[in-house]
Amino acid sequence: MLGECSSKCYNMFIIETVCVAWFSLEFIVRFIQAPSKLDFLRGPLNIIDAMAILPYYVSLVVSEEDPELEHERPGGGKGYLDKLGLVLRILRALRILYVMRLARHSLGLQTLGLTVRRSTREFGLLLLFLCVAVTLFSPLVHLAESELTGTHDFSSIPASYWWAIISMTTVGYGDMVPRSIPGQVVALSSILSGILIMAFPATSIFHMFSRSYQELKMEHDRLFKEECAAAAAAAAASGELQEVGGEGDSAPPGLGLRLDKDSVHSLESLALLGKGSETAGNNNHSLPAAAF
Repeated sequence: MLGECSSKCYNMFIIETVCVAWFSLEFIVRFIQAPSKLDFLRGPLNIIDAMAILPYYVSLVVSEEDPELEHERPGGGKGYLDKLGLVLRILRALRILYVMRLARHSLGLQTLGLTVRRSTREFGLLLLFLCVAVTLFSPLVHLAESELTGTHDFSSIPASYWWAIISMTTVGYGDMVPRSIPGQVVALSSILSGILIMAFPATSIFHMFSRSYQELKMEHDRLFKEECAAAAAAAAASGELQEVGGEGDSAPPGLGLRLDKDSVHSLESLALLGKGSETAGNNNHSLPAAAF
């Protein structure tokens, strides 16, 4: 059993090593090619990449030092190693941040990040409303259940905070349930208040998400059209060079005419794409440079 586990762990280690080597090479190349090194290091996605890559190298260093640390601390080093192992496990858990790399290629994740950045005020209002309501309903349910009926579930006001948050967010785990009629009235009031409190900022956040999605989609379409226009222009220029070269080498008659016919569609597409890019630029006056 131990050998089988070791074999599986070794195979996973090889796969992880290859992946981390590829990600590290990509990160270094992007850092070298970045115009501003400081802006590159301050980028949110780049920070996530670094946090996802570093735990692998930290685990290698710690794994090599563990035997030495055990010999150096025969009496009191166990607690230190336990703490070091806990930190190492936390760092290994950060490998889940590899999933966030999909944000570079996912329009939905980019929209989510842009929405969160633009809706900080709405999230702050939501948190403020929730804190005020929790502070209001927690003492009421504690008074109704603990003082009037003697229920031990709501032993204190801070313990009632958990019930208030779960009730107002309409989760309702059921671990703390008011039994008395006054407590149930307070519970009904908290549930209705929670629905309203969650609905008001959520509407604004939803509209911001829809707006951000449309803007990012227009930006992606504009960039795609620019790439297509550049490719069409390069193809047209290449065709003209081939035509000039063919004439200089006494090419057969009709070769230049054939090349012109082949490039007509590219030139027409280039003109249409240029008009479309100007229209999209006029309509997209508030578009940010990037989602993150």
